[in-house]
Amino acid sequence: MVKTVECPHCGKPVPWTPDSRWRPFCSERCRLIDLGDWLEERHRLPADDDEAPSEDAPDATEAPVRH
Repeated sequence: MVKTVECPHCGKPVPWTPDSRWRPFCSERCRLIDLGDWLEERHRLPADDDEAPSEDAPDATEAPVRH
């Protein structure tokens, strides 16, 4: 029996096999729509507010200084 999953965008059943080229999406269209949603920041991962960066922590955008 082949395992099936729901397409994250449209909910259509997708067989989980190597032949399902766009899995877990049902098509390239659904994959690109989902990618666009991430790029437009419509999807976000929850932030853990308890772990706010301290002022002493290096900025992630700065390159490390090498001596």
